[in-house]
Amino acid sequence: MARASSCSNPRMPSPTEPPRRCAWCGEDPLYVAYHDTEWGFPVADDRRLFEKICLEGFQSGLAWITILRKREAFREAFAGFDFARVARFGPRDVTRLLGNAGIVRHRGKIESTINNAKRAREVSDECGSLAAYFWRYEAPRRARPAHVSTSPESVALAKDLKRRGFSFVGPTTVYAFMQAMGLVNDHAHGCATRAAVRDARTRFSLPR
Repeated sequence: MARASSCSNPRMPSPTEPPRRCAWCGEDPLYVAYHDTEWGFPVADDRRLFEKICLEGFQSGLAWITILRKREAFREAFAGFDFARVARFGPRDVTRLLGNAGIVRHRGKIESTINNAKRAREVSDECGSLAAYFWRYEAPRRARPAHVSTSPESVALAKDLKRRGFSFVGPTTVYAFMQAMGLVNDHAHGCATRAAVRDARTRFSLPR
């Protein structure tokens, strides 16, 4: 599910007040750290991209903070999201993962992750890397309405992923992936991290 993309427009904080943040991250320290150091910063690492598209699928029907708290367990369970390794998982691995209380034990989502690893391997072989493929869908740097959950780019990417055989990749899930991996900067105007993300995207070299 896409995270809310705006804060309210309050007065500017004084030097003694904490920095303004997007409202969705609340005050949970784990969520705040994720907002300040990860969400929206551009990513070109294939493992992180594969991890995120899978975890967005696992999040379907749940809160992202639930997945974030389980992220290390997911990484251990899914071989660090090395999609070449996950693609070789078989029925025994599915059984093992269904018994792992540290992750979301949903057979469909587990089997989807293994399927998506196989499809990711194919995309990487075709395009040179997952990053080169995903960054074809970078969103233009334009102002967006608050609380959007899809975009023309996410609809197009979701359609192409499904054509390639990926699962749990609807437009809303894909838009949340794009927000998190920096393909769009949806930090709110007034959020202290928005400028840092903008600068990071300016310095970012598109994967080839």
